Amino acid sequence: MPAGKYVYGFIEEPQKKEFSFTGINGKKVTAIPYQDVSIVVSNSEIIDYTYCRKDTLAELLVWHQKVIEKIMNLEYTIIPMRLGTFAADENGVKDILNKGYNLIEDIFKKIKNIIEIDIISTWKDFVSILKETGEEKEIKEFKENLLANSKKITVDDQMKVGIILKKALENKRGKYAFKIQNALKEVSHDLKVHELMDDKMVINSAFLIDKSKQTEFYEKIESLNNEFDDKLNFRCVGPLPPYSFYTLEIKKMQFKEIDWAKKKLRLSDDFATQNEVRKTYRKLALSFHPDRNPNTPGIEKEFDEVTKAYKILGNYGEACKQAGKEDNLFFNEEEFEKNKILVKVRD
Repeated sequence: MPAGKYVYGFIEEPQKKEFSFTGINGKKVTAIPYQDVSIVVSNSEIIDYTYCRKDTLAELLVWHQKVIEKIMNLEYTIIPMRLGTFAADENGVKDILNKGYNLIEDIFKKIKNIIEIDIISTWKDFVSILKETGEEKEIKEFKENLLANSKKITVDDQMKVGIILKKALENKRGKYAFKIQNALKEVSHDLKVHELMDDKMVINSAFLIDKSKQTEFYEKIESLNNEFDDKLNFRCVGPLPPYSFYTLEIKKMQFKEIDWAKKKLRLSDDFATQNEVRKTYRKLALSFHPDRNPNTPGIEKEFDEVTKAYKILGNYGEACKQAGKEDNLFFNEEEFEKNKILVKVRD
């Protein structure tokens, strides 16, 4: 496997620096500068972690987060990079810094003295909550009507009870989550709602807060914990870098996908402006919209492909802009090689 540089994130550091701790595979962690920012890396074999085993990914995640935590302990503000990001060599690292410099500088302004804290809340006694929910008026009446019916209760009836119970539980969860989020929003800049992992989880959210308000934030959590003591358990994770809000990723585009998107949107020249791409997409999307062609076979696929092409060229347009091409997209292969890397905030 080829050697490369594993990327952890970005810090405000104008000088090349070697840290006292190690990263992945025990390699030294260093900071490579570009103007007044640096990218934090360590030497590593370049591996496509997309197809790795879960235990390998878990080990990588531990190393990734440990390095970022140690950087934070040195009083640096760090913009984290997406797990599993590599550059081929130091030139590749500097190319990332060059392309993403304006975005990185803008994010640093937004997150100065800012941290993330993740809050997870679960039902304290899920069985009791289910029983309590099952006694609510609508569910109780539905079950009583079933029992009063002389016919045998069918599997379909049981499924209906389950659906009603699930909906009622979601409503109850939503009310608690709303109260928690509203209380914590008072001392937060922003919040991100993450996916709930199972029915026992009530809230799984990240909050962006000032370091100076950390004590006040924890006091709010303690107050909520006392208020819902008989119902909920709370767990706080942090302080963290702004993983949920400003994790960056490197998108390396392929010429063949750009060429396909160009042809799909019927762009014939060697370059186009963002505005031209937008106008062409709107015209084709209107023409191929399934609602306007209800009896045309394959129209949904055509519409989806036009939309996909527009998204591809949207990313490519941002990459061209980062490379200093303003609003122009270049479609010849030589120019593409100069514009194929996009540094962006992860969706």
